[in-house]
Amino acid sequence: MGKTWPSEIREFADEKTGRTIRQLTSSGNNYHLYFTENSFDSVKNEIIFLSDRASGQNKAPADWPEYQIFRMDLASGEMTQLTEEPGGVGAVTKTPDSSLIVFTSGRGNISGSCIYALDTASGEVRTVYEETGPFSVGMPSIAPNRRYVAFGRNEKVDAPRGPNYSGFKESFYRTKDGRITVAYLDGSKAEDVFLDTHWVGHFQFCPDDPTIATYCHEGPWNLVTQRIWIIDFITRSVKPCFRQEEQDSIGHEFWTQDGLIFFDDRGPGHDGTITSDRTQAVATEVAVNQNDMVPFVGLADRDGNILRRIEMPYYCNHYHANPDNTILVGDDVDDLVLVDISGEVATQETLCYHGTSWHTQSSHCHPTWSWDGSRILYSSDKGGRINVFMVEP
Repeated sequence: MGKTWPSEIREFADEKTGRTIRQLTSSGNNYHLYFTENSFDSVKNEIIFLSDRASGQNKAPADWPEYQIFRMDLASGEMTQLTEEPGGVGAVTKTPDSSLIVFTSGRGNISGSCIYALDTASGEVRTVYEETGPFSVGMPSIAPNRRYVAFGRNEKVDAPRGPNYSGFKESFYRTKDGRITVAYLDGSKAEDVFLDTHWVGHFQFCPDDPTIATYCHEGPWNLVTQRIWIIDFITRSVKPCFRQEEQDSIGHEFWTQDGLIFFDDRGPGHDGTITSDRTQAVATEVAVNQNDMVPFVGLADRDGNILRRIEMPYYCNHYHANPDNTILVGDDVDDLVLVDISGEVATQETLCYHGTSWHTQSSHCHPTWSWDGSRILYSSDKGGRINVFMVEP
């Protein structure tokens, strides 16, 4: 831990738009944090990312590489290893200023059954939560008061696990015990806050209220009857965010910087997936967009009331909003696109070609705006290994 690697940054002109692309990594497999967690540091010119470069292995992305957490200085390109977990780390989140990183690791068990907190100033790693029951631990989220984390836990079920959303439908049907759990960062206490009867995931705290959060009923979007739920940690109650009807297929929700809830509604026939065959994983025989409903993205308040609905005659796999919620970055099958939603009608512009295969979750682009809206980070396995790229809008 603390070992450094020299810069691997190279620049090239995008083949479709001519924009300058900065490839930040080139050794092993590397990918940035999920877009809801934001790899960018809000204070320093740095990112936090995952890499298998320290593993001593040479694995393809689908062969479960052993990832550790790294920090990169974007000015110099120097990379510093921050963890040295046996078996690697799983899900990773952090505070906006990257002073605290929270991650899951099984310490040799690929299920990632424990949660740890890393103080990036001191290098101290402490245990926050240790799973002792028959549950899998999901992505943690740090409360804005930095006192505790919360996360989803789901009963372990017999379902496939692997690339191209293997086991996605099976896990949806077989999981009947999902829980929202809170754990204090000093390791003093952990307890279930809400017991659900569905597979739960995508837990995210509101950015400015440690008592409010969202989570989802996970699974193929066209099968889930109510995707987004708002949980109140004081009353320990939940309520739906945007009540779904039969035609709605909703997902990839996130909190905007100003505390609104963004979501994507693709309409009938969409299961929310994309595979390396460039098809959906579950709803393979359902004709998409063969209906009267126009897909849309929405912005809701923290009570779940929709404030704005923007029709999207096209759709991307993921969206992320710039700081003032006027421009989205999205990843379609081949390209990153900018979607201007500042007016009454959304307009789209190609940003660059990403060329990813979509084979593994880590190869998904998950484009992410920097906190100031000046840069966009994304991942791609173009060339066979996953790497991290950056582009200016």
